[in-house]
Amino acid sequence: MADLNQVELQNLRHLIGAHETAYQKLNNYSSQAVDPQIKQIFTKSAQDALNTKQKLMSFLNN
Repeated sequence: MADLNQVELQNLRHLIGAHETAYQKLNNYSSQAVDPQIKQIFTKSAQDALNTKQKLMSFLNN
């Protein structure tokens, strides 16, 4: 993969931060949910956000 320029790097960092924030919030919502179906939705969404964050971070390691 080609080297990232400064704008691409800045955008990538922004996306990583946004997915980390989404993960934290969804995880918090999940822990507070009473309805099992809602809890499951929040848990899956939190995991999806974490997976996407990790995938985005892999671009920094290349």
